[in-house]
Amino acid sequence: MNFYFEAAKTLDRLDSKQGSIKGVLASLPEKNRKRTTALVIETLKYKVVLTDIIEEAKLLKEERKITSLNLALVLVHDLLLSGGIQAGDGPVKQAILRHKTRLHGELQKIKIKRGVKTDTELAQTADPRAARIPRHVRVNTLIWSTDEAVKSLMSQGFIVSDPFESETSFMRDKHIPDLLSFSPRVTFHDDPLYTAGKIILQDKASCFPATVLAPPANDNTFVIDATSAPGNKTSHLSALMKNKGKLFAFERDKKRFTTLTTMLSRAGCRNVEPINADFLTVHPLDPKYSRVTHILLDPSCSGSGIVNRLDHLLETEIEDDGDQEDRLKRLASFQVMMVKHAMRFPGVQKIVYSTCSIHATENEHVVLESLRSEEAKVGPFALASPNEVLPQWPRRGLSKEMEPPNSAASVVRCSPGEDATNGFFVSCFIRARTSSDKRKTDTFESDIDVSDVSHNKKKKKGRRNNTS
Repeated sequence: MNFYFEAAKTLDRLDSKQGSIKGVLASLPEKNRKRTTALVIETLKYKVVLTDIIEEAKLLKEERKITSLNLALVLVHDLLLSGGIQAGDGPVKQAILRHKTRLHGELQKIKIKRGVKTDTELAQTADPRAARIPRHVRVNTLIWSTDEAVKSLMSQGFIVSDPFESETSFMRDKHIPDLLSFSPRVTFHDDPLYTAGKIILQDKASCFPATVLAPPANDNTFVIDATSAPGNKTSHLSALMKNKGKLFAFERDKKRFTTLTTMLSRAGCRNVEPINADFLTVHPLDPKYSRVTHILLDPSCSGSGIVNRLDHLLETEIEDDGDQEDRLKRLASFQVMMVKHAMRFPGVQKIVYSTCSIHATENEHVVLESLRSEEAKVGPFALASPNEVLPQWPRRGLSKEMEPPNSAASVVRCSPGEDATNGFFVSCFIRARTSSDKRKTDTFESDIDVSDVSHNKKKKKGRRNNTS
């Protein structure tokens, strides 16, 4: 029965918006994670129906042993939709079984009312655009080569062909080296290649930031990944660097930090130093980071571009325009703060800012405000030229949202459902090579108390809850 209590607590965390479904499930104890994950996801798919059944059966009113709606949801789900409650007899199970006939009757009433014949027709459906996005798999070149991966997959029965032709078809991506595309119906979570860290499950668009940042693979390369968990982009950076140089990976949340370190260990990322701290508390003049030349920023965003995520199961209420606008403005303010902070690092030459949002407020507008900032003027920083930002990618920024409009060619967008990816945005700031290091340092020292240099300051809470 403890399994059901754990699943109910997980639903409680989701109800209180403590994270995305993926993030919350990733923080579960590994021992029962797979089983709990399956029950939580399936319960969410039928939550609306199950809630109606529980209310009509007056279950919570008549059974004091059932202490919460979420506990009732997971128990009733298994009773009605999964072959029965998988637990020994006890007072909680018996409380549910006393209402078995009534609960089954309410289920049949709902099916008749909705005109459906099967239980699966009652499930909440995902965004239809998700079916047009392949399952993307990045080969972890820290462990083996893409050629070796292709040979291994073909030995398992996969064939090189259009990934939508069959579940055994796959092909190499034409934009991202070491990325493979499979049928969206294929899963790899239990595959030995995944559990051994040889492949990383990562959406194509999510591979763009590290590809654009393109840190050199040598011992003199120093990089910061400002918001690292769960570690997909961090491990991609490490692979591009060929485990050379130093990669500082920041993650302020303790549970997500544990997920990050586990992922990096499995992927064989030896040049990464994970740091359980908020990037915004790091002093730009801290000697530890004086040699940093590349910074990757993928901060918390609305996630409005993600169409194949599980979080559609949480969207039971429609957000009105006013609430959404206020939320986007708060997110944009934080995002600009991140970019400006990165620009304060005296040695940084290249900054990539990305989101999984489709909103100009978080994308083009953040870029414009960052370029108008004092930090950008002191740098000085400008947008990289189009030929430095995935020149082969056709979809660029929104010209009507940029000043001048032709600068939109310097940023990249992905459109969900049209580009075979989730929605995404990538921009790249570069420092002009004529700037004076002395001038930069003097300016920053005048604004910041150098005596307070420390990368271990008290963490600022409530800043980030990302699912990268």
